[in-house]
Amino acid sequence: MLTINPAAIATKDLHQFILGAVSPRPIAFVSTMNNNGEPNLAPFSFFNAFSSNPPILVFSANRRVEGNTTKDTLHNIEQNGECVINVVSYDIVRQMSLTSVEFPPEVNEFIKAGFTPILSEVVHPFRVKESPVQLECKVQQILPLGTGGGAGHLIICHVERMHISEAVLDEKQQRIDPHKIDLVGRMGRFYYARASGDAVFEVVQPVLPVCIGFDQLPEVIRQSDIFTGNNLGLLASLIQPPAEEEVRAFAAQDATVQQILQQSSGVVVALQRYAKHWLDDNNLLIGAKLAYLSSYIKK
Repeated sequence: MLTINPAAIATKDLHQFILGAVSPRPIAFVSTMNNNGEPNLAPFSFFNAFSSNPPILVFSANRRVEGNTTKDTLHNIEQNGECVINVVSYDIVRQMSLTSVEFPPEVNEFIKAGFTPILSEVVHPFRVKESPVQLECKVQQILPLGTGGGAGHLIICHVERMHISEAVLDEKQQRIDPHKIDLVGRMGRFYYARASGDAVFEVVQPVLPVCIGFDQLPEVIRQSDIFTGNNLGLLASLIQPPAEEEVRAFAAQDATVQQILQQSSGVVVALQRYAKHWLDDNNLLIGAKLAYLSSYIKK
């Protein structure tokens, strides 16, 4: 395993290792305005939501590694304490990337990248019409993290208004559908991730009632070379293990299990492989019975 001491590596290289490891990251497409009324638009991927009550978003405007200079977004926010954070969907990712070019401060990135500015309700910076969600923010605090190139400025934003396109809502118009909003995330180097289609999956894990956890799984299951961490995590999410009577009744009716039980050796491995087939398909009901059946076998 490669071990890195951040103090012993060039900032530009450490930067790429961090970006490659902490990814994908959501993109804050930030609109600001200076005191002369000139708009600015720029993407930031050191970004996330940190609170719902109060509604707080935070992004970081880092100092440039080369030259140790700061960005127009930071300058504008220092002047008036306002911004609009627009989310980035797949449909606009190429346009968005144009705004990362180091244009002079007087250049309007809305025009350069072909975006449509629309008026906000409570702040001066424009919203991006093409973005499916636009969040008008008042900046509560700017927290400098250092003075050298690559150092961040945490910009803590209080959401004053949130505008959501009805086109990205689910059928009940109550939640955002990840496939409809089709967001993109930033990775290391020039890579992006698309958060829709087969890339999106569900992991349902109620916090109550309390599940059994890894430590309560039988050792033959816990130490298995067959099950993956995901398989074991699914089994550990059980509220209670399947009853032995239920497991044996299932086994008596399953033809594949009966064939496996007739083997002279390798029964545990075969049962666990069969269980894995069901667990890989997220069928905990059958997968758990097969896994626990393997713990009853002595041969």
